[in-house]
Amino acid sequence: QVQLVESGGGLVQPGGSLMLSCAASGSIFSINAMGWYRQAPGKERELVATIVSGGGTRYADSVKGRFTISRDNAKNTAYLQMNSLNAEDTAVYSCYANAKTYRGIWVTNDYWGQGTQVTVSS
Repeated sequence: QVQLVESGGGLVQPGGSLMLSCAASGSIFSINAMGWYRQAPGKERELVATIVSGGGTRYADSVKGRFTISRDNAKNTAYLQMNSLNAEDTAVYSCYANAKTYRGIWVTNDYWGQGTQVTVSS
């Protein structure tokens, strides 16, 4: 099984910065991609950023130029540096990992963290 532990959320003023981290552990053979989704009250879940094992990244248009995703493959950990935060970034951020494990057969699944609240407010 794979566990994801998130950290780094909280309250920040507009224009401020936060860094989220997501550490994966368990019987992991490899991680294909890691990233974050977010969901604000009354809104649909949105893919914020993703990074694949080779280092390629993708961002939502709303965060391009402000957020940066990175990854430490040796630690199975991803980071999301969020700068120039504004009220529209307020949401629950959930990290995910698309990981390959062995359970008698090779299985690739998406795993999720517990979610962390990010609130941008003065």
